[in-house]
Amino acid sequence: MQELYTNYKSLLFTLAYQLTGSVSDAEDVVQDVFLKIYDVPPEKLAEPKAYLCKMVTNRCRDLHKSARKKREQYVGEWLPEPFLTSPDDSMESEVVRDDLLSYAMLVLLERLSPSERAVFVLREALGFDYQEIAGLVDKSEPNCRKLFSRARAKMGIDQEELVRPESETAGSEWVQGFLAALKQGNLNEVISMLSQEVELVTDGGGKASVIPRPIATRKRVAAFLFGPLRQIATLAGQLAIELVQLNGQPGLILRSDEGTRSAVLFHVEGNAIRNFYIVRNPDKLTHIGG
Repeated sequence: MQELYTNYKSLLFTLAYQLTGSVSDAEDVVQDVFLKIYDVPPEKLAEPKAYLCKMVTNRCRDLHKSARKKREQYVGEWLPEPFLTSPDDSMESEVVRDDLLSYAMLVLLERLSPSERAVFVLREALGFDYQEIAGLVDKSEPNCRKLFSRARAKMGIDQEELVRPESETAGSEWVQGFLAALKQGNLNEVISMLSQEVELVTDGGGKASVIPRPIATRKRVAAFLFGPLRQIATLAGQLAIELVQLNGQPGLILRSDEGTRSAVLFHVEGNAIRNFYIVRNPDKLTHIGG
């Protein structure tokens, strides 16, 4: 049992996190699976990876109905829970970080049905072939191919486009340059780093002040950046900004003496910021020191 836990904990957490968008739920799912595995006959564990992944997938499906109900009642925009992946993490965390879909992809996954999401994550993030996926989700191989194709269409992904986190993230130096331009009040430099289709989304869950709806256009996003966000960024001594690794990509954490206030993630296309994601709901910041 200890060997199973050591070998598959990271993989199962990655799968559960990307199926739920919640670190807390993913941890609960993995814990639940390893508790239940004690009652599984040894002969069923001849292929432990497939069996454990199927258990996780099924458990996440069970959570989907209650999660959907909660999100229907959620105050404001809902964003996935950020996951801290420091370069100084252990080798176990390195495995998780390498397999993570980008944060922007996690946001897009919310458009999918449970079956579409499971097939997409198993195929795109974890590299399972269609025959393996069919066994994990109890569907035929052709059906899994259709679900994957449908998922890509719902997410607005071209059928021939490769979906990899490294193609969607900003490097640390790029993020530092953006933050420096913001602090210096260089409006032209900041605007030049924004996509024509830029959008900014904030998530407070009714527990922190945020913009209630997404902000679009360069002009409006820049106004927000040089208003509330820039004021926060220049409160020396009262609020610290840390450049960290969130979901395997450079992101920002804003902390005060009272704890973590916000997590900021970017999605970059064509060397310009296409999406800002700002998480302020304290319930979603506990795993990054909230």
